[in-house]
Amino acid sequence: MTTTSDAELLERVRARYAAAADAVVSGRAAGCGTDASAVSACCAPAEPDASETPQAASCCGPAAEAQAELDATFGAGLYDAEARSELPADALAASLGCGNPLAVADLHPGERVLDLGSGGGIDVLLSARRVGTTGFAYGVDMTDEMLDLARANAAKAGVANVGFVKGTIEEIPLPDASVDVVISNCVINLSVDKPAVLAEMFRVLTPGGRIGVSDVVAEDHLSQDDRTARGSYVGCIAGALSRTEYLEGLVAAGFTDASVTFTHQAADGMHAAIIRAIKPAGQGGRP
Repeated sequence: MTTTSDAELLERVRARYAAAADAVVSGRAAGCGTDASAVSACCAPAEPDASETPQAASCCGPAAEAQAELDATFGAGLYDAEARSELPADALAASLGCGNPLAVADLHPGERVLDLGSGGGIDVLLSARRVGTTGFAYGVDMTDEMLDLARANAAKAGVANVGFVKGTIEEIPLPDASVDVVISNCVINLSVDKPAVLAEMFRVLTPGGRIGVSDVVAEDHLSQDDRTARGSYVGCIAGALSRTEYLEGLVAAGFTDASVTFTHQAADGMHAAIIRAIKPAGQGGRP
């Protein structure tokens, strides 16, 4: 049995999302049809063969007859019609998330928001509108193609209070205590160093700041082998933490009032979930 290094996993993730961005820009589905919106199935429990090219591995796992179910589990269909109406078509087509973190982030005018793994920019653009011109929304992504797409979407939407920054979520390129809210949508499960991600979220939050994250989470009884059997790492399944692992990780990072709430099933024993936690008031950049 062969094992995949962290560097190889990271490159597979980067290649998959680069292919998804290219598919949106070119107006083609990423290998699964003719509608660019079909790219929303990218973050789903497909298991690509190791010999597949990045393009072939990007979106071809789900059968066409499963598309309706996937649309209710991953992608822009998880946002209400009003939110979708605020966005360029390419931002919607590039949505690869498993939830709507803005539904629980409770954003207020003037707040500074950070989206980890911001992709085509859907949650950054919506956040920017919620916090208004006195607030600001950052997006961090490691994929050049997604950053280019997000900046183009921001220009199309006429949203100025946003900034898209290249970097990894394990080493966020922002100062300590620089944002009030951290959101993320089906991205933390893709990290190869989740304790580092949680620690970085804590570091960049202001004291009293909060997180509102959507992610795929496993039921506690599932072993790592069980999770791997249910889907690929780049499909947001094999790398998912269990509920207890998530809660323990948040506490270890310094957060309080941590909760993980399942919202809908993503695979057998695997669920899209909302993760909430607070950085205690009086805390500095690190616990």
